[in-house]
Amino acid sequence: MRKILLLVVLLTSCSKHELVLIDGQALGTYYRIKYLDIAYARENFQKGIDSIFNALNNSMSTYIPNSDISKINSGDSTIVVDEHFEKVFQKANLMWYKSQGYFDPTVGAWVNAYGFGPSKKLKKIGLVERDSLMEITGWPRIRLTKDKKIIKDDKNIFIDFNALAKGYAVDQINLYFEKAGSKNHLIDIGGELISRGKNLVTNKFWSVGIEKPIESTLPRKIFDIIELNNQALATSGNYRKYRIDKETKQKYVHSINPLNGRPARSNILSVSVKALDCMTADAFATALMVMPLDMGKKLINETPDVDAFWIISKSDKFVTDSSKNW
Repeated sequence: MRKILLLVVLLTSCSKHELVLIDGQALGTYYRIKYLDIAYARENFQKGIDSIFNALNNSMSTYIPNSDISKINSGDSTIVVDEHFEKVFQKANLMWYKSQGYFDPTVGAWVNAYGFGPSKKLKKIGLVERDSLMEITGWPRIRLTKDKKIIKDDKNIFIDFNALAKGYAVDQINLYFEKAGSKNHLIDIGGELISRGKNLVTNKFWSVGIEKPIESTLPRKIFDIIELNNQALATSGNYRKYRIDKETKQKYVHSINPLNGRPARSNILSVSVKALDCMTADAFATALMVMPLDMGKKLINETPDVDAFWIISKSDKFVTDSSKNW
């Protein structure tokens, strides 16, 4: 009888899983972390999470004047970068090569010029301004030395890692939770996500939504729901982050083509990318927003463990396209 009671208790305790939520604001957006079954104080997790965000801000935030990247952008060549900066730099180097230049963090000068960055936007972007900006755009114009310093061919080159930083932050927090013993969690920083294990409350892989690409400020609507099986997901789009010039009334989207310095002009509304890590997904999503669709599909279909889903505007309707393994 005692053995039967013990078995009942074990089965009962194993069937109850508490979903714990930690949320807050960081990196200019929200973060939301769901996890289950870790005998670890929420306060300890919060301290660790805050520590990671602080380290990444001090290393790569272009909105913090005394961060390493801000000092480098202002012309300081004496900064010795940390391991976070180095890892993101190496990923940017790889992505620039893979994307044939469509992914390029030196597009930061253009981001500022159009009013999407930390610096003051230009009042006018004519031929002279374009020529000047193109002179300080191009990933091969910067290098990471063996002693971990950044060398720029022109002191005015502005490095912007925002297309990698959120994804990298997701990966770092995921690593932190894994080291703490977590096997079932979902980490979301501003819509960039990574999953591990299952949502044991439902005993299914984590379900996440792909947002409907509409400009409305009303509550966001879901276009599709997918499951993540130990995968990361990042989405890039132009339907919310844009600026309208007060004088010309021209609309500028935040996805800038680094090959010509112009805001992306295509019928691609959003791209969602699945990968094994979130920094990879984040970088590909950014590149695919400015690449021609056929070129982007070819790139993804040739890249192992990476898949993409496009939402496209056609005759005032939404149509979709995807890589072969989506």
